[in-house]
Amino acid sequence: MTTVKTARPATAAEVSSSSIVTRSLPFILTIGGGLGLLAAFLLTVERLRLAADPTYVPACSINPILSCGSVMKTAQASVLGFPNPLLGIAAFSVVTTVGMVLLAGARPRRWFWYGLQLGTLAGVVFVHWLIFQSLYVIGALCPYCMLVWIATIPVFWYVTLANLHTGRIRLPRGAHRVATAATRYHTSVLMVWTLTIIGLIVQRFWSYWITLI
Repeated sequence: MTTVKTARPATAAEVSSSSIVTRSLPFILTIGGGLGLLAAFLLTVERLRLAADPTYVPACSINPILSCGSVMKTAQASVLGFPNPLLGIAAFSVVTTVGMVLLAGARPRRWFWYGLQLGTLAGVVFVHWLIFQSLYVIGALCPYCMLVWIATIPVFWYVTLANLHTGRIRLPRGAHRVATAATRYHTSVLMVWTLTIIGLIVQRFWSYWITLI
């Protein structure tokens, strides 16, 4: 006689966490997309002013470390041959629009969610590449760029969790357990992620920060 294994019922905490993630996604997309769009717009304005006047000092150039001007003049600021903020304006406009459409009650098809997942994945990978370049190659930070980082990471994280929770992205059983745990502790994971980046910034420029004390 064979024994049929049944899936363990979700606990109340797991159901609650998944529900929160799903309900929060439209707001996260709208707010995150709006913040990213604002940062990309401000960066574009500063970039245009700098192009018109090479002696112009951007408003976000605060000190030798927090210096948009230093970052804007590098090759990393125009990866595709044009200023990165233009890419940000296009991408975050889409994210904001998707958030507002979801708030209006739309229910997109599965292929739409696949596209959104790939787009946010590309965005978060690009952002982490820029973080590495800013810390260890350029040696300067752009405050407006950091606002883009702050917007991109939660957008990717909650799009991924929502897709996993609803089954739009299917995983093996073992990986599904990890995804369930990540959903249950979604805010903790995001906090650790953010604090890790902050820690890297503090460590990288510690010799400068210590002079401000």
